[in-house]
Amino acid sequence: MLLFLPGLACDARIYAPQLAAFPDSRAVDGYGAADSLAEMARIALDQAPESFDLLGHSMGGRVALEVFRLARERVRRIALVSTGVHSLRAGEAAKREALQAVGWNHGFDKLIDTWLPPMVAEANRAKPEIYEPLRQMNIEAGQDVFDAQIHALLGRAEMESLLPQIACPALVMTGELDTWAPPAQHEAIAAAIANSELVIVPGAGHMIQLEAPEAVNAAIACWLERPA
Repeated sequence: MLLFLPGLACDARIYAPQLAAFPDSRAVDGYGAADSLAEMARIALDQAPESFDLLGHSMGGRVALEVFRLARERVRRIALVSTGVHSLRAGEAAKREALQAVGWNHGFDKLIDTWLPPMVAEANRAKPEIYEPLRQMNIEAGQDVFDAQIHALLGRAEMESLLPQIACPALVMTGELDTWAPPAQHEAIAAAIANSELVIVPGAGHMIQLEAPEAVNAAIACWLERPA
């Protein structure tokens, strides 16, 4: 089975094209009130069979690494998509807390309308079939879930040392136009994992699964063909 892990303010809907393309797959449909990456990883493990393939997007990539930390013997293959592995950077907490304050002071819709546009490649923001479902999904997450997930991200453990320990087939993928998790960041991640393949998807921003589903699905199919 292939298990998909969503990112910040996302649920299973972010993987709609992938769930349709890969019948032996499922997506964690959000993490409820979980406010740590380790708790999110345990939620994922509770939904997984004994042995499985794992793909995490954005914050979900960090959750995937926590799953690997907790139960690496169960992970056949791992994919880290549009994500990061770095520890907390200077100024990051203040920027995330300022975004939260937009929601507290002006409503959660305003927070999403501040946060989401830069996450999508400019050309795709004008495509309602891509942008509107994304926006609706994010808004439905709500401030409480958003705050819990920000708390998880700000409290994250060190992860970079896990990368050289990954021996299973790894896919490292991001969008060419992803300014939040850019290609250079993924080049460094791939360089640290011995058995990895790097894929940069042309024309896609951060919400890569919905922006470029055919290219993403093709990369996943190739990754799943690699012997576990």
